[in-house]
Amino acid sequence: MDSFEITGPSKIEGFFKPKGNKNAALPMIAAACLTEEEVTLKNVPVIRDVQYMIDLLRLAGAECEWEGDGVLRLNSRRITNFDLDPEICSKIRASILLAGPFLARNGYVRFPPPGGDVIGRRRLDTHFVSLGSMGAKIEWDGSAYVLKAEKKLMGREIFLDEPSVTGTENALMAASLASGTTLIKNAACEPHVQDLCGMLVKMGSSISGISTNRLEITGEGSLHGAEAEISPDYIETGSVVALAALTGGRIEIDSLQKDHVEPVLISFRKLGIETEFKDGILTVPENQELAVKTDFGDAIPTVSDGPWPGFPADLTSIALVTATGSRGTVLVFEKMFESRMFFVDKLVSMGAKIVLCDPHRAVITGPSKLRAQYMSSPDIRAGMALLIAASIAEGKSVISNAHQIDRGYENIDRRLSDLGLKIKRV
Repeated sequence: MDSFEITGPSKIEGFFKPKGNKNAALPMIAAACLTEEEVTLKNVPVIRDVQYMIDLLRLAGAECEWEGDGVLRLNSRRITNFDLDPEICSKIRASILLAGPFLARNGYVRFPPPGGDVIGRRRLDTHFVSLGSMGAKIEWDGSAYVLKAEKKLMGREIFLDEPSVTGTENALMAASLASGTTLIKNAACEPHVQDLCGMLVKMGSSISGISTNRLEITGEGSLHGAEAEISPDYIETGSVVALAALTGGRIEIDSLQKDHVEPVLISFRKLGIETEFKDGILTVPENQELAVKTDFGDAIPTVSDGPWPGFPADLTSIALVTATGSRGTVLVFEKMFESRMFFVDKLVSMGAKIVLCDPHRAVITGPSKLRAQYMSSPDIRAGMALLIAASIAEGKSVISNAHQIDRGYENIDRRLSDLGLKIKRV
């Protein structure tokens, strides 16, 4: 199994272009199953989770071919197997995203419990309630969930009990082939949900309310092929912004959508990170002296995640490690997943001054002089946070389970090495 060796302290500088949004690519690959015509996706990140989705589709009977850098062609006309492979499903949370398209197209899907990052309980209730209200019957056969619809799915008014991203995406895809109109209230509206909506519209679906938490979908009898492009990954962007600020390097980041990164930069500013955005280029100036910006009255500030346009949950691990290099005290409050912060013991062993108050809150006082450690990556985002910590620590750190980081970041070792980071894959 691969590991990363990082020698610090290191400094990155130069020009960086983020890959396509992982969290948009996965549902858009699933949406290709809604039509028998060819679908072309551009700016697809070449990462493990994408490959897992492709493997699931190929086992179902779909044709999936890479064509050029980040271009993926999919044709689902020959899909005949709607029983998802249990081994692959155990590796990827996004396997759940095939439930809506397969059910809408075939009236049947069987999928084992999805795997992915172990960051706490990740309930499926929102998926089952929305698909069930559209006419699906849900059963557990002892090893997998079985969803059946004896008749065509029917459009319904659905109020999601939480603004689940994947729950919204499954409802969106199923509704696109359902009869009548579906109204999704309390819908997620993250940029990757917007990307999926844009793709479905290009395929012939009628969707109003895109970018809001109220989506109205008029079902179509069939959808056609289309070409869609995945937006740049603002989570990858946020990771590199933090790395540049902590290592003191100047980085220019290209091809961004400003409204996608604004919620990230507002919270990073609390940790002392200043950036400039001009003509589509986000610049992180060099040699920043990071200092926590206190709230009015000199109160300790909080960096907390929330549904879009709140600070993304996928960047709370990155914010936490950034706080170890910023002068002052800050509370990081991760509301969504009760195990996301369980990697902080590794930062403490490196010398970070962190008090884990409970599964959701940590108080960090910085700056801390970190020392190199041998560590294991527990999930995608914690792995990236540990990589950043190793970049500013004294000595050589080793991060095992590099495949966890590979699941969300394409060739990150090579791309960061090109920017000057002392990193190699072992």
